[in-house]
Amino acid sequence: MNTLDLYTVDRMDALRERQDELADFAAEDLIRHPELVPVINSWERLPEVLPDAFPPSLMRYVAFFHQPPPEVDPIVIRQTQRFFEKNASLVLSLLGFYSLPFTYAFADGAEVLVRSKRILENPGKRLAETALFVMECYRPQAFIGETGVLAVIAKVRLIHALSRLFIRKYARDWNPAWGKPINQEDMLATNLTFSLLVYRGMERSGVRVSTSEREGMLRYWGLIGHYLGIDPAYLPENSKQAFELERLIRKRHLKASVAGTQLIQSLLGFYRQEMLRPELSPILEAMLAHYLGPEVGAVLGIRTNTPIPDRFFYFLLNSGLFGLGKSPSRYALFYKQFLIETKKSLGSEPRLSLPLLTR
Repeated sequence: MNTLDLYTVDRMDALRERQDELADFAAEDLIRHPELVPVINSWERLPEVLPDAFPPSLMRYVAFFHQPPPEVDPIVIRQTQRFFEKNASLVLSLLGFYSLPFTYAFADGAEVLVRSKRILENPGKRLAETALFVMECYRPQAFIGETGVLAVIAKVRLIHALSRLFIRKYARDWNPAWGKPINQEDMLATNLTFSLLVYRGMERSGVRVSTSEREGMLRYWGLIGHYLGIDPAYLPENSKQAFELERLIRKRHLKASVAGTQLIQSLLGFYRQEMLRPELSPILEAMLAHYLGPEVGAVLGIRTNTPIPDRFFYFLLNSGLFGLGKSPSRYALFYKQFLIETKKSLGSEPRLSLPLLTR
């Protein structure tokens, strides 16, 4: 079946009731065996064989990552990694000005995010962790020799599963009409924020993105989406598919909500008080409005006619939200600078770790 044929209301309704069974079973066993969490957090590579102390669900979970992935041309993978390295400052800036606030405009999915006090009370840390995840995913040779990326994705997928488990166990006000938390449709939408929205945001910044670069980014994040537990049948492989999927999800879920308002105000409060790049403060809402567009901006209460001077786009291209500079010669230097700048701004380096559990 053509992927476009899958993008229907009925199929999306069904995806809202599907989550990630493999990771969810593993998360349930982690609750029973909290002593395994520090072990998993210590992994820089996924072990080939797990100790007998690990329950079968976690063995099956790790075994998934050792299976051959969907085929993606290694040339496309490396070209996409070089594309990120060339445009890293802008790509990471778009996470804060476009990708992250965009998710707040989808009312049902926002209900998950607003139930995390960490996101509401420390949006800067959430933003830095998201940027760190993106940087880890773009490591040179990732998926074609460098295997540390799989350990990172495996941890993030388990974090999602634990979040679902906590909501199911403790969120007494969860409305079934919202769908199941962190469901397949919401995961598809989030995946698009790292691919479709990034190259759309780059074009809104005055940067031309070629057709091959767009397709490469979609295939790259399709591979990441597979490892994150998204049904690969629904992952878009070209711009037309991505456009149609985003349009359908937007039509279904774009609406104002108390959750969305809380999230965007929390993010704006962080920017105003602790802006990583204070030079952008005077036009903060104008930048968000520019990238989000009038429809999404209106849902989030972002309305402004303040013009954006061209120099601010130059600033984003050459320094960015995290102050990292343009086109670093080596990924390792860029990564190190990112950790230094975020520690300077937030007081600590971002980490991608499962929460420590107690019995």
